[in-house]
Amino acid sequence: MVGALVAALSAGAASAATSTIGRTWPIAEPDAMMEIEGRAARAPGLASQLGPRASWSAMRAATLGNAAETRVRKVVPFYTLEQDIALPDGKILYPRGFTFNPLDYVALPQRLVIVHPRNLRWALKTARLTDFILLTAGDVLELSERTGRPLFILEERVKARLGLTVAPVIVAQEGKVLVLREYDLNNDRQLGKGL
Repeated sequence: MVGALVAALSAGAASAATSTIGRTWPIAEPDAMMEIEGRAARAPGLASQLGPRASWSAMRAATLGNAAETRVRKVVPFYTLEQDIALPDGKILYPRGFTFNPLDYVALPQRLVIVHPRNLRWALKTARLTDFILLTAGDVLELSERTGRPLFILEERVKARLGLTVAPVIVAQEGKVLVLREYDLNNDRQLGKGL
């Protein structure tokens, strides 16, 4: 009985949703989506204003030399505060000049695989799914599209912070230090090939 009542009410609601009650008029305004698409088609392209990607400052990677030997070294990424850190009441919590190791407080959950574009194939084979691959040159957007993997630019501040001088290098956290494993790929031509 209850099921029949629910079915009858549902059928009534369905037919009421398609009924027209009262007078109707045609829509006088143009379709908003069609207006947006039309204006977008007439607007000058952003690419024409910015020029080719190769000239974008945001696309300029930090350069590194080639690793001449395979070696491992360790870096403690100490950081020194450039300004006081104060509590809301004005009391200084950490003074300017305070130096600390960020790895005492946070963990680097993935490795950084830093390579020249010519060694990208090696990086793709070596990197774990969670690793970040950073390139020292090239169009990372085009290479990301081509490989199907997110790629990033090696920034100057990362290069300086980690004391990087050569590539390829894999940076991983071990305890409270960063371990940098530099690889000489020249001895193995198969590993050193790019895409």
